[in-house]
Amino acid sequence: MTANITIQRVTADDSHEVAVMVGELLGEIMNAIGIRAFNFHLAETTARLKDFLNREKYFVFVARDDRGSAIGFVALYESHALYAEGSFGTIPELYVRPEYRSKNIGLRLLSQAKSFGISRGWKRLEVTTPPLPQFDKTLAFYEREGFSITGGRKLKVAL
Repeated sequence: MTANITIQRVTADDSHEVAVMVGELLGEIMNAIGIRAFNFHLAETTARLKDFLNREKYFVFVARDDRGSAIGFVALYESHALYAEGSFGTIPELYVRPEYRSKNIGLRLLSQAKSFGISRGWKRLEVTTPPLPQFDKTLAFYEREGFSITGGRKLKVAL
């Protein structure tokens, strides 16, 4: 089933297809934590993604099966910090549709993200997972792929 999987960088034309998967991802997270933590609107997310892609503020790679159907994606953005010794990438979303999990699709998307980061001259990739037992498998996945816990907590304030 996974032999003919391709990974492609998306364009603004793919925004709706990726936004649908963002909705699936956020729905899964909210179901796992039992809290409506996100306000997802498909049209708004599609428009926002299209804008981000057009302005090269966001980079997205999609995994497709042999029929060309989207089965997962990874999104990245570039950040700059003195503590990170320059430019680095952050993965805000990585998602594989449930029926394709445990088939190395996430691994292939992450590998693509690492290669892309190297091509951009990034010093590292960062990712945040919720510090909840529901996300222990996610944390273990990233740790298997060389990510390590760096400490600190991610905080936010609405502006």
